[in-house]
Amino acid sequence: MTDAIAIGLGGNIGSRDEIVERFVHAREALGVLGRVRSAPLYRTAPIGPAQPPFLNTAVLLHAQDMVPAQLIATTLELERQLGRDRAHAVRFGPRLIDLDVLAWGQRVLRTPELEVPHPRLGERRFALAPLADLLGEDAIVPGVGVLREALARVRDQQLEALGDW
Repeated sequence: MTDAIAIGLGGNIGSRDEIVERFVHAREALGVLGRVRSAPLYRTAPIGPAQPPFLNTAVLLHAQDMVPAQLIATTLELERQLGRDRAHAVRFGPRLIDLDVLAWGQRVLRTPELEVPHPRLGERRFALAPLADLLGEDAIVPGVGVLREALARVRDQQLEALGDW
């Protein structure tokens, strides 16, 4: 695994085209910071209250000289610009867009604002599958292990591959 930053994208408010449009805007904005590569798009069952299925994917950002405070500020500002209001959001509820830092090379960070790898990454097929698409199933993520093995542990979670976006 490189020192690239894997960022998960999710959303379930609006049509497929509207959600993907927000993903495209997020990818383009991240592209200002460095080279970006996208994983395929997936449809996944929601976690939490009754709500529509989510669309999920991830991007891999190769950015130079990024620091944790800048990374979390960037993802939160992108969410805000794309319509997310975290102050009034329901935990695990519907959302226009969600950006989560999934992994950052082999780094392990624990700050009040940012935990990397994402603390629930190993429990979520909707995050692991696009990450494996970007890094390869043989990649090892600290605290998660080999992605192929992590995916096997969550294989019962509903996931539908939708292809490129």
